[in-house]
Amino acid sequence: MSEDKIIVTILGKDVVGIVAEIATVLAKYQVNIEDIRQTIMQGCFMMFLLADISKSKYPFKEIKEALIKSGKKLGMEIWIQKKEIFDKMHTI
Repeated sequence: MSEDKIIVTILGKDVVGIVAEIATVLAKYQVNIEDIRQTIMQGCFMMFLLADISKSKYPFKEIKEALIKSGKKLGMEIWIQKKEIFDKMHTI
């Protein structure tokens, strides 16, 4: 169900450990990564991640705050939203 899915978008200067940091946070909060895409364009790291929070015992807000905190630690911009909201925003 899309209410159990989140989309995480990360953008910033490429540094070692970005994927490891984000994956560690998600694992700590019992969130399963279902799809991940990343690229580096002229030193700028971009990652899009689809994850399932249905088995997490933590609320969405707490997961989101933990990811934002990790993003700041890495010097990255990070956005987290529920997939159902993302889908509605992009429906014509």
